[in-house]
Amino acid sequence: MKHLVLQTLAAMALAAAPALARAADGPSTAPMRWVVPYAAGGGTDVIARTLAAPMAQQLGQTIVVDNKPGANTMLGAQEVARARPDGLTVGSADNATLALNQHLYAKLPYNPERDFEFVGGFARFPYALLVHPAVPAKNLKELLDLARKEPGKLSYGTPGTGGPNHVAMEQLQQRTGVKFTHVPYRGAAPGLQDLMGGQIQFMLVDTASSQAYVKSGKLRALAVSYPQRLAAFPDVPTFAEAGVPDFVAFSWQGLIAPAGTPRPVIARLNQALLQALSTEAVQRRLAELGVEPAPSSPEEFAALVRQQAGLWGKVIQDAQIRLEP
Repeated sequence: MKHLVLQTLAAMALAAAPALARAADGPSTAPMRWVVPYAAGGGTDVIARTLAAPMAQQLGQTIVVDNKPGANTMLGAQEVARARPDGLTVGSADNATLALNQHLYAKLPYNPERDFEFVGGFARFPYALLVHPAVPAKNLKELLDLARKEPGKLSYGTPGTGGPNHVAMEQLQQRTGVKFTHVPYRGAAPGLQDLMGGQIQFMLVDTASSQAYVKSGKLRALAVSYPQRLAAFPDVPTFAEAGVPDFVAFSWQGLIAPAGTPRPVIARLNQALLQALSTEAVQRRLAELGVEPAPSSPEEFAALVRQQAGLWGKVIQDAQIRLEP
């Protein structure tokens, strides 16, 4: 019986050897799966498909985008964490996946540090603070002064409780000592509709969702929470320029793979990602979406994840934000 078991194990090892050898050199020619933790048609999905096409050419294999929305990106992240580390599964990951969820939920179905390899960053979504035209504040200082006079009277919308927009607004209140009333929505679109209708007074929202409303004059932008001014809003000051130093907030996305994916595979995937981001077609498409390209090495992306997890974890703790799965 023992001899039979040893024979079986030896056969399994021989069968696995070719796949492991391919993984050591780089992804095989078998189709790759790119897990997107949001529904098809949304911004994250569009960016993944925009990058997948040139990456597939670079890698010499097909990339199939697999949408796994739900549970604040946790379902998609779990798919990647449980996949074989053979270079054939990657996934989009963002602020929620890697920096916020671990502080918002008592228990996660994955560990952001242990369950993934960081391939590289690829996109950032800058935020702009938008107000309804009827709000009697022509700049950020005047808006904060209004809030100080009547704490809680001004209301702001977000795409959802515990999201990066909400956490950023909590940090703004902590740093300025003002108090606003939070109105969460299911996504940015319904919040922007209520903002234009005057039901809420302002929003901190990504420029991809908001630039059309600002350019049409339906909403006014008071500041952008980015280190420098944006090409989309060249006349809008940064928060630092408007009097709130060290306030930088944005959404970001990057590519992850299952833990244990060989380093040569990660290096080849990163190379393909950087090559895709450097193409004129991809840069043009990202600009159309209002997205800033953010190419980085695996090490740089890992450093960003850890910095953001530490920064926003403290904000979440101080604001006592907790969510149920």
